[in-house]
Amino acid sequence: MELIIYLLIGAIAGFAAGLFGVGGGLIIVPILYIVFTQMNYDPNVIMHIAVGTSLATIIVTSISSVMAHHKKGAVLWPVFRNLAPGLVLGSFLGAGVADLMSGQHLQLVIGVFAVWMAYKMFRGANAVVDPNRHLPSAPLQLAAGGGIGVASAIFGIGGGSLTVPYLNRHGVVMQKAVATSAACGLPIAVAGAIGFMWFGAKEQIEVPNTIGYVHIYAFLGISVMSFITAKFGAKVAHRLSPAMLKKCFAGLLVVVGSYFIYKGLI
Repeated sequence: MELIIYLLIGAIAGFAAGLFGVGGGLIIVPILYIVFTQMNYDPNVIMHIAVGTSLATIIVTSISSVMAHHKKGAVLWPVFRNLAPGLVLGSFLGAGVADLMSGQHLQLVIGVFAVWMAYKMFRGANAVVDPNRHLPSAPLQLAAGGGIGVASAIFGIGGGSLTVPYLNRHGVVMQKAVATSAACGLPIAVAGAIGFMWFGAKEQIEVPNTIGYVHIYAFLGISVMSFITAKFGAKVAHRLSPAMLKKCFAGLLVVVGSYFIYKGLI
């Protein structure tokens, strides 16, 4: 039964990753939190394990999603190369910051962030990207990658909720922003997962089937299905209008954010 749950989570998260370029973390984290709570894991580390495991699964999800987007020629690889070093360093640092936070504070921070991003995305859902705007210099992109990496690791996401609007603001159309965000999810996930395993191992967590803050069985089950379904999500993304994508993305963020704000306050 436990494996079936992880496979179902992976199917949903993979589709969302391909559709929104979010790495599936906004789906995985809340569901894993619920599952781990029902399994009576230590409440002090449940949120950390959910976030760490989410980042680990995004490694596989990102590979599947970016392959589908790359076939359509939508990934801006020069932009990815500028952002990647900052994403790696920032993500590992973000794992360390999350380790210092309590589970309840982590929930509240993630919830507020998700709702804020939903507001930003929905407000600009019908806005037309200004093609005359351009991305900043490579050093500034690297710095932006660092900030995105830190936040993404804390929130257990592939960075789509930050990378996509960042690229939109600098003249990149939604489909290419989503595709490039999917590629950026890989360095975020690798560095973040390593960070959560490293910092979690130092805490000597007494939860079965884990390496640090990463749950191995959940990682395997979710990864298998997400790799398959991410391709379908990416195909759907290229059939929808940019405005529709933004509204769907914002709706997803509101649901997740409201849930974690509620859990963080009670």
